[in-house]
Amino acid sequence: MQITTIEAIEILGTVSFAISGSFAAMQRRLDPFGVLIIAFVTSIGGGTVRDLLLGDTPVAWMRDVNYCLLILLTSIATIFFKTYIKKFKITLFLFDSLGLGLFTILGIEKGIVFGLSPGICIALGTITGCFGGVIRDTLLNTIPLIFRKEVYATACIMGGILYFALLYFNLKPDLAKIAVIAFIFALRIIVVRYKLTLPRFG
Repeated sequence: MQITTIEAIEILGTVSFAISGSFAAMQRRLDPFGVLIIAFVTSIGGGTVRDLLLGDTPVAWMRDVNYCLLILLTSIATIFFKTYIKKFKITLFLFDSLGLGLFTILGIEKGIVFGLSPGICIALGTITGCFGGVIRDTLLNTIPLIFRKEVYATACIMGGILYFALLYFNLKPDLAKIAVIAFIFALRIIVVRYKLTLPRFG
């Protein structure tokens, strides 16, 4: 069976966020069940909020149990390999950044399928990319990244604008998707590496 680009992105995004959720939970020394729960909400949180806003119910993970199995297997593998990974924080950051780019594209594409305007599609992409992390951080009693000075949601918005710009200039959609995922991933690394932040108020 041939996998489409969107299906591949969804699988990679689910795995990336499951890994980032698992590492975030292990950093807080949760038990295996807690790790699984955090991995699950990180992976499906943004997509669930998006689908509810669109009225596309039952939401995606309830229609296809394979996503739940994928999260379960990824979490187990992450727990197993944790002894080989010394720097949890770096691993969490890299997979979270990759998942952010992948899920932003998924949200944008879902909006396009529903015939929504580019602005709303970008908003849906931002929700899909960010809200799993918001739920994860809230459950772990941490201020979500989206509410801090670090560039996070802004990366999704900039990636969304770039995506529609590339389509406007007739770049093939699959290439545009890859370019935007790489852009968001690279932007997150650059802003963290050079400590670039948004201004604070107050």
